[in-house]
Amino acid sequence: MTTLHEYDTVEHLPCGSVIQHGPNNNRIYLMRPGEQCPEELPRTLIEMAQERGYTKIFAKVPVQKIESFLLAGYYAEAIVPGFYNGRETGVFLAYCKDRVRKSETNEEKNLQNTELAVEHKGCTCSEAIPQGLRIRACQKTDAEEMAGIYQSVFPSYPFPIHAPEFIKDSMDENVSYFCAEDEEGIAALSSIEADSLCSNAELTDFATLPRWRGKGLGTLLLRTMEKELKKRGIATAYTIARAASAGMNIVFARQGYRYAGRLCNNTHISGQIESMNVWYKNMRV
Repeated sequence: MTTLHEYDTVEHLPCGSVIQHGPNNNRIYLMRPGEQCPEELPRTLIEMAQERGYTKIFAKVPVQKIESFLLAGYYAEAIVPGFYNGRETGVFLAYCKDRVRKSETNEEKNLQNTELAVEHKGCTCSEAIPQGLRIRACQKTDAEEMAGIYQSVFPSYPFPIHAPEFIKDSMDENVSYFCAEDEEGIAALSSIEADSLCSNAELTDFATLPRWRGKGLGTLLLRTMEKELKKRGIATAYTIARAASAGMNIVFARQGYRYAGRLCNNTHISGQIESMNVWYKNMRV
């Protein structure tokens, strides 16, 4: 299991850009380019990756700022219309310095899962909450139990959600967690990581205990979070789901999310680096 000190760290660059980087995901992740994104930023990130031995750069960039990235050898892996304030398209770019990181060993299976999910687009799913369960927002007092569930479901994760203190700290920032629970405790979890400045939100951290799988709890949590996003006036919801997990991709497709692309060998999760599918939805329709 990955220990807390091995997780990637978040760093603010002098230009105002925010990155996450480290050996866990073996990459640099440009989370937010600075308002005055310098022309040399793409090359600066490449030099940093070379110095530290990272094999991938993953960057979320407004479409109006991608030219310097493309000229530096980056390429688009996913495109999300309305990602920025419901108006400007967001492009999820990649730069890989080795062919192994750029090639999927299980590409055919990932493609099959994506196609299966698309086939379920718009299919109805019961909105009834299973008897004995309730859906609610999580509190800091839940952090210990939440961390235990995440640790049991995911051998590794790109962020330290196995640690109760991390969960509590994230609640103080921009993350809201939700759960389905019965009298014995929490059965399933999810979260909203909101960016109010750009009016988008990532719906993530889905985890369901084995005895509750197949009962539609992921869908119930997703619908609950969507209601919360509408209350907040968030324009665009999106998720970055494991391409290897047919179930989670189907959950989002059923709820009307559109497929935006696949991030190849992008994220260290469940013990290995995996490819991730991006799905998005306009919340103002």
